[in-house]
Amino acid sequence: MRFLNHTLGIFIHPGKEWEAIRNERHSFAQVFLSHVPILALIPCVAGYFGVTLVGFRVGDHVARLTPGSAAALAVVTYFSLLIGVYLFGEFINWMSRSYGVKGDEPTRHYEGTALAVFVTTPIFLSGIVGLYPHLWLNAAVTGLAGVYSIYLIFEGIPILMNMSKERAFLYAYSVITVGLVLLVIVRVGAVILWGLGMGPVYQS
Repeated sequence: MRFLNHTLGIFIHPGKEWEAIRNERHSFAQVFLSHVPILALIPCVAGYFGVTLVGFRVGDHVARLTPGSAAALAVVTYFSLLIGVYLFGEFINWMSRSYGVKGDEPTRHYEGTALAVFVTTPIFLSGIVGLYPHLWLNAAVTGLAGVYSIYLIFEGIPILMNMSKERAFLYAYSVITVGLVLLVIVRVGAVILWGLGMGPVYQS
């Protein structure tokens, strides 16, 4: 599988792209490794430069993090994203039998991972706004990316999993729920790490 294959198509013609993804039948490792390690760099690198060079407003002044502090947070964020997408795909695969997804285990594993990879792609790409860490701008762009990701879930499941739209609708809600739970877990983990001394260190 080519690096970042289907990344553009998932925005231009998602229905056609889901069909192409379904027909490729790579291993789950191939679809994961050819996309996620690269895409996860976008929010981490953009965020690093945003908080160290541009800064963000805290009260009446602009705050910036030290390069060391920002680098540590970027590394933790990067691996959290990798683990999060991997677990997302595993949960999708685990739920597939309950919703009657047909096919052998390798096929279902590929489909679950592919769904996780491509529905999170808009969120990864939206991370570029981290170059300018304005709270409302970042919240708005990330929110729009999240809405499109939800659309991709509803659009992709019946095509990728070859399911009826009625059954896919219920499956999609379960997938969204799992995604939200994983997001909460990542947030809680970040708070714990801050409490252990990995919180931000500001430039003087």
